[in-house]
Amino acid sequence: MSPRPSARTAPAAEFPQDNDPLRDPSLYLNRELSQLDFNFRVLERAQDASMPLLERLRYLCISCTNLDEFFEIRAATVRHSLDFGMPPAADGIPHPTLLKRIHERAAELVDAQYRCWNDVLRPALSDAGVRVLHRQHWTARQTRWLRAYFRDEILPVLSPLGLDPAHPFPKILNKSLNIVVVLKGKDAFGRAGHLAVVRAPRSLPRIIQLPEKISGGENDFVFLSAVLSAFVDELFPGMEVKGAYQFRVTRNSELIVDEEEVENLALALRDELVGRGYLRAMRLEIAADCPKPIVHTLLQNFDLPENAVYRINGPVNLNRAAQIYDMVPRPDLKFPAYQPRQLKDVDTIFEHAAAGDILMHHPFDAFTPVLELIKQAAEDPNVLAIKQTLYRAGKDSPIVEHLIDAARNGKDVTVVIELRARFDEEANLRLADRLQDAGVQVVYGVVGYKTHAKMLLIVRREGRKLVRYTHLGTGNYHAGTSRAYTDFGLITADPDIGSDVHQIFQQISGLAPAIKLKRILQSPFTLHAGVLKRIERETKLAQSGRPGRIIAKMNALNEPQVIRALYRASQAGVDIDLIVRGACTLRPGMPGVSERIRVRSIVGRFLEHSRVWWFGNDGEPELYCSSADWLERNLLRRVEVGFPIVAPDLAARVKEESLDNYLLDNLNAWELQADGTYRHLHPVGDALPHSAQAMLLARICG
Repeated sequence: MSPRPSARTAPAAEFPQDNDPLRDPSLYLNRELSQLDFNFRVLERAQDASMPLLERLRYLCISCTNLDEFFEIRAATVRHSLDFGMPPAADGIPHPTLLKRIHERAAELVDAQYRCWNDVLRPALSDAGVRVLHRQHWTARQTRWLRAYFRDEILPVLSPLGLDPAHPFPKILNKSLNIVVVLKGKDAFGRAGHLAVVRAPRSLPRIIQLPEKISGGENDFVFLSAVLSAFVDELFPGMEVKGAYQFRVTRNSELIVDEEEVENLALALRDELVGRGYLRAMRLEIAADCPKPIVHTLLQNFDLPENAVYRINGPVNLNRAAQIYDMVPRPDLKFPAYQPRQLKDVDTIFEHAAAGDILMHHPFDAFTPVLELIKQAAEDPNVLAIKQTLYRAGKDSPIVEHLIDAARNGKDVTVVIELRARFDEEANLRLADRLQDAGVQVVYGVVGYKTHAKMLLIVRREGRKLVRYTHLGTGNYHAGTSRAYTDFGLITADPDIGSDVHQIFQQISGLAPAIKLKRILQSPFTLHAGVLKRIERETKLAQSGRPGRIIAKMNALNEPQVIRALYRASQAGVDIDLIVRGACTLRPGMPGVSERIRVRSIVGRFLEHSRVWWFGNDGEPELYCSSADWLERNLLRRVEVGFPIVAPDLAARVKEESLDNYLLDNLNAWELQADGTYRHLHPVGDALPHSAQAMLLARICG
């Protein structure tokens, strides 16, 4: 197996005894169940009548997509831990019990999703002129058009498979749409019909829009699954279709490559990707009216227990309704458009950065300065070298084009591509090939450690000296997500930060030894210990009678040593506010343990993605932004960075915009209770309603 740092080998600021009362499993929530609860908060946005209607549909689809990924990754990880006899997490829940609770809680979520779709959103959309037509309600004219569409566009690419001794159950691709058909009669060869499976190729559109002149509505749609079910009889001429039931199976999608045993990681990943869609099944979704014997047959085929079947009252791939959002030109049913703030003098980005640090708070600030920095570096004859990490770059990325131009212009360009970026492995393999073909030096990171840090380093000759310009961010180098995720980015000519980033690139690409950095905290070496050290400092301040204060914002929290340090800080009197978007295994508000800790989750228009940590430090506060969550994987098993915002005015801006502002939110905030439930906050008394994201849109974007 690949080497992994552990609590024993990674630097740490504590060595607690086994009898430490703060190790009591009852003090910890479960990460998987907490992650499921996050999707209930997303779904609540879909049920909020104050939200624009198509945005509510988008929230519903996000909750569905998130649940898919949950089964592909989190539930699959629990199953893997069970199979290999691994110990439970800090919460102490045995893996069999946890899997049972996962299926129970997921079933509640699925039921809520389809009630939201069938009883709330679908009727409301119809009233607004966006109709997703039930098969039972198709008019004769709609039916004729859809039958012709089926014959012309769908039937030619289908390959139905009858199930008999000569035709065993086919391989079913992860999350693909399928129809199981019950047949009666005999086919052309005299074979008695029983069951058949019709697989819908990925090339077919899952949402079909009917022409207005045929349907009568400008925005009328049907699901592909409804069309397949309606006309599946045409695939079996001479036989009677007794029933047709859509189903979908979700599989484990974690790729396992023993990096120490392979000679070429890229080739090994390509081999693994071939079979990814057919790994172990984790969940079966099937039409609610499917007979029990057929369900039993499918469960046996996929080696799934009874509680892994989800009977669906609607399309099994409901998340595909997200396509309607882009297909319907109705601004009145969407959030108002906005224009991110543009940086002045962006065409002279190097002079701008040399005069002072540039801070960007996306999506309120435009991503343009990052693109311009790379573009101008590619064209500037004084730029000698460019080094960059790419985790997720997106399709048709302008950054990639600029890097290729830089290489063709004679710059020394090095790109660290993380091939193991989940679900982007194939895209990153193609990207690596393209960059290498253009003369870029491509590095695949470090064996055993995903390179998740977001770093860009540009070396520029200015007179007789070389100056390093650096960009560090909390989010990916992805122009698309910069419009949908909240993230911070810093462009700086600070020589200490430039030196630190240079050393990190040397470690990644040149097998250099770990060197003490001047300003940056780096995982897996100093980030974990640095966080613990700063929590301990606040603890000692409180113990000495001085104010201790911590405010931290992140996507997820589960690292046990950090949680125990926060518990001890609370016991000592430190006031702690945590803004944790998703899974949080810390229990706040427990008497004698965490009553001074408050945890809130924000679910708004944009996906909260920035990681910001503020420590009071007895009146001389420290503020760090980071690519890392306070998760075991980020702090101990990845290459991550935590970078300080040194300029006092910029640090004050980050704290005010991303911490103080979010602690005032009483519209999009949920507060975590000691029992693990979340309470949606609302304005109380004379308090004015406050949305943190809406405030930033109004202030920054105008």
